Amino acid sequence: MSKKQKNQIGRARKSKSGSRKGSGASDRDFVGEKLVGILECSPKGYGFVAVKGREKDVFVAMSDMNGAMHGDKVEIGVISNRKGGGEGRVLRIAEHASPNVVGTFTGRGDYGYVTPDNARIGWDIYVAPQNTLKAESGEKVVVEILTRPADGSAEGKIVEILGNPDDKGVDILSVIRSYNLYETFPKGVEKEADATPDSVSADEKRGRRDFTADTVITIDGDDSRDFDDAVSLNFNGGVYTLSVHIADVAHYVKSGSKLDKEAFKRGTSVYFPDRVLPMLPPKLSNGICSLNEGEDRLTLSVVMEIDERGKVIKSVIKEGVIRSLHRMTYNKVAKILDGDEELCREYSDIVPMLRDMKVLSQILSNKRKRRGAIEFEIPESEIVLDEKGIAVDVKKKQSLISHKIIEEFMLVANETIAEFMFDRKSPFVYRAHEVPPPEKIEALEEFLSGLGIEFKHDEKAPKSSDFAVLLENLDERIAPVVNRVALRSMTKASYEAVNKGHFGLAAAFYCHFTSPIRRYPDLAVHRIIKDFLKNGNKAFSKYENSVAEIAAQSSERERLAEKAERDVDDMKKAEYMKDKIGQKFRGVISGVTEWGLFVELDNSVEGLIRTENLDGDGYQYNPRLMSLSNDASFYRIGDPVNVILESVNDARINFVLDK
Repeated sequence: MSKKQKNQIGRARKSKSGSRKGSGASDRDFVGEKLVGILECSPKGYGFVAVKGREKDVFVAMSDMNGAMHGDKVEIGVISNRKGGGEGRVLRIAEHASPNVVGTFTGRGDYGYVTPDNARIGWDIYVAPQNTLKAESGEKVVVEILTRPADGSAEGKIVEILGNPDDKGVDILSVIRSYNLYETFPKGVEKEADATPDSVSADEKRGRRDFTADTVITIDGDDSRDFDDAVSLNFNGGVYTLSVHIADVAHYVKSGSKLDKEAFKRGTSVYFPDRVLPMLPPKLSNGICSLNEGEDRLTLSVVMEIDERGKVIKSVIKEGVIRSLHRMTYNKVAKILDGDEELCREYSDIVPMLRDMKVLSQILSNKRKRRGAIEFEIPESEIVLDEKGIAVDVKKKQSLISHKIIEEFMLVANETIAEFMFDRKSPFVYRAHEVPPPEKIEALEEFLSGLGIEFKHDEKAPKSSDFAVLLENLDERIAPVVNRVALRSMTKASYEAVNKGHFGLAAAFYCHFTSPIRRYPDLAVHRIIKDFLKNGNKAFSKYENSVAEIAAQSSERERLAEKAERDVDDMKKAEYMKDKIGQKFRGVISGVTEWGLFVELDNSVEGLIRTENLDGDGYQYNPRLMSLSNDASFYRIGDPVNVILESVNDARINFVLDK
C-alpha cells in the first residue's frame, strides 16, 4: 500500500470535521512561555490544554496538533493571547496517552483500518496485512498505535480481537479496554496468588487475638463473593462493644511482591453491571482473604467501646482470628428487623444482636448529625441485564436499614483508626475532603437566593453544619435539586498524606481502612498499622517517602474507575431506552448548559434537550442561576418537565419537550 493511500485513510475522519489553515508559527512567533499540560480534544478536531496554575485552558487548532492525541501530555507554545486562555501550538509530546485504542476494524482485502470508538481521536489507524490478527470487518478490536505522523495519519497493529459488537458483553468489554483495564492478571501475579494457602494454619494464629468464640457475622449484597468486613456487638451496662473485623490482606500481599505491585497499579476494583475487575486475583479476593462463613480467617480488628451518645470511650486494634457464624445479606437483615417471622426463627441466635446493631447505628448517625455531617439524599441506580447482557430495567437502588448499619459501623471504625494513627504522628494515607472554595459557595448562595432560600453560613469559614441545616429544612418539592446542586459545590474527596479532615462527614480525622480487598489505600493503611503494632514508632521511617505516592496513585485510579463505571452505566441506560423512542416521560431538569437542558427521569436515566429544539430563540444561559431563558420561556435546574424520547445515539439520549 502506498504512503498516499495510508494518508488518505488517516485523514478520512479528519476531513469530516473540517480543517483549518496552519498558523505557520515558528519559535519566534511565540508570545508567551512554553507550557506543559494534558491535551483534551474535541470530536471536531480542535482541543484545549489544561495547564496547572493557569486559570483558563489554551486552545489548540487541529492544524497545530503536531501529531498529538487526546490524553497526551504535551508541551505547547502560546502563539496568541487573544480570547480566553489564548491559543497555542503543540511543540512536542512529553508523554503519550495509552498506545492502545479500541475501535471497529474495516477490512480492505488483506489490510484495513480501525475507526476509534472515542470520537476525540480524530483519525483512523491503518493496519498493515501482517498486523490484522485476522480480524474481520465490523469486529471490535484493540489496536496498538505504532506511528503517529504529524500529518495526522497513523499506523498500528491489532493486539486483541474483542468480538462482534452484538455479542454478549462486547460492548462493556470495549469500554473496559478503552480505559486499559483488564480482568486477567499477569502470569507472575497469578503464580504468587496460587502459592497462597487455602486455609489458616496454627502457626499463623499464634500471637493473634482469638475472636472465634464471638458471634461474628458478615452483611453484604446477595451477589457478593468477597467479604472483607465482619462485625459483632455486645451491649452491657450502657456500653456497646463493637468489633469491626477487616480481612488481613497485608498478611498475604507482601510489600514489593508482584501481587502488591499489580494491586498498586490497579488501585481499586472496578464494578460493572455484568462483572467485576478485581484489584486482587480471585484466589485471594474470594478465597483466603474473604471472611467466608464457618472458616477461620485472619483479620486486623478494631474493638470500640461506645457509650449511649455515640462517643468512642475506648478502642484497641489487634491482629485477630475470626470465624464468621453467618453470611447475612442486606435483604435478610432488613426483613428480620422488620419482623419476618420465618427468618427470625432461622436466625434466632443473632436476632437480639441485630436489634442492638440497629439501635447503635441510629445513635452513631445522630451523633454525626449533631456535629454537622452532611446527609445528601441522592439515590444510586441499578441496571438489570438479561441473559444476553441486554439492559432490561433501570431503577433506583433501595436503601435499607441494614445498609445504614454497616455504613455507620465502617465510618466509626475509619475515624477511630485515623485518629489513633494521627495521635502517634505516623506517616499515613488519609481520606480527605476539603472545604468548598469560595467561588462555589458564592454560586450556591446565588442559586438558592433565586429559589427564595437564604443560605446561612460563616462567610470566612463555612462549616459542614451550615450545609446540614440547609438540606434538613428543605421543602420536599425542591429537596432533590438542592441536594444535587449542593453536592456539586463540594470539592472532590481524595487520598492525602497529610490529614486535612473530612468536611462532608464533619470528621477531624478520617481514612479508608475497611476494604483492603478492593482498595489499595486500605491495604497500605493496614501495613502501617501492623508494623506499628509490632515495632512501635520506629516502624514509621520506612513509610515517610511512600505515603504521598500511594495517595496520589490511589486518587488517580479511583477517578479512572469512576469514569469507566459511569461510561458503562450511560451506555446501558441508553440501550435500555432504545426501544422507547416516541414515548412520553415525566422528569426533572438536572443540569443546564448553554447548549441545552439535561433531564433526569424517575429511574435515573438522563438525556438532553438541545437548545435548538426549544421554542423560540435567543436563549441566554445563566451559570449562577443554572437557568436558560429567553423573552418567553424560563428553564431552571429542578423544574419538572414532560418530555418525549426523540432519539438514542450510542450513549447519548435526546429528548424534546412534550408541549
